[in-house]
Amino acid sequence: MATKQRISYVPLEKMTPEMRAEMERCAREGTPRPESSAVRAHVPAAFWAFANSWRDVFHTGICDHAIKELARLYVSRGVTCEFCGNQRSTKAFSGKLSEAQTDDLVNFEKSTRYTEREKAALAYAEAITWRLETDDRFWARMHKHFSEPELVELGCFIALTMGQQSWLRLLNIEHHQVMVGTAASMAPGFETAEALAKTKASPTYWAKKGKTPKKSAA
Repeated sequence: MATKQRISYVPLEKMTPEMRAEMERCAREGTPRPESSAVRAHVPAAFWAFANSWRDVFHTGICDHAIKELARLYVSRGVTCEFCGNQRSTKAFSGKLSEAQTDDLVNFEKSTRYTEREKAALAYAEAITWRLETDDRFWARMHKHFSEPELVELGCFIALTMGQQSWLRLLNIEHHQVMVGTAASMAPGFETAEALAKTKASPTYWAKKGKTPKKSAA
C-alpha cells in the first residue's frame, strides 16, 4: 500500500491569524487534529466550511454529542479511515462513552454495550454508509428514539463525516506531524508517534480486521 502523502500541509506561517487560532484549538482540543486542518488550509473557504460545520453540528447542536461520536467512529470503521478512527472526542469519552464500546461498532446490533437509542443511531449511520434500503420499520425505529430535528442534524453530521473520512483516507496523512507534542483527542495507544507505530503494527489493530456491510436496514 502506498504511504506517500498525497496533498501537503500548509505551513502555519502561511495561514491568517484566525486560521492559526483554529489550528491551535485543534492541537489543544483535537477533533479535528491539526493535520487534516492543515490540508484543508490550501483553500481557506474549505478550511472554514469544515471548521464551522464541525463546530455547529458535532461539538454543539441538539443531538447528544456522544451519539454523534459513536456514529463518527462507525463511519471510520466503514470507510477504514485510520486517521479519523484513531481519534476520540474527549467530550464524549469523559464519562459518557467507554473505549470498550468501540470494539463492537461493526456488530452493534448484537452488542450489550449500547443503549437502544445508541443502536438506532448506529443503524442510521449504517444505512447511510452502506446505502441500504430502508422501510417503515426502520423509520419507526428512528422516530421512536429521535425527534425530526435530531434526525436532520444526525443525518447531516453522518453525511459530513462520511464525505470527509472517505477523502482523508486517500491522502496518507498521519498524526503527530503538524504542531507535534500534543496527544489531544488521540485514542489510547496512539498518544505519541512511537505508540502509534507500535499499535498499528499489532495484529489486533482494528484497521487490519475485515468488515462486512449488511444488505438491508431494519
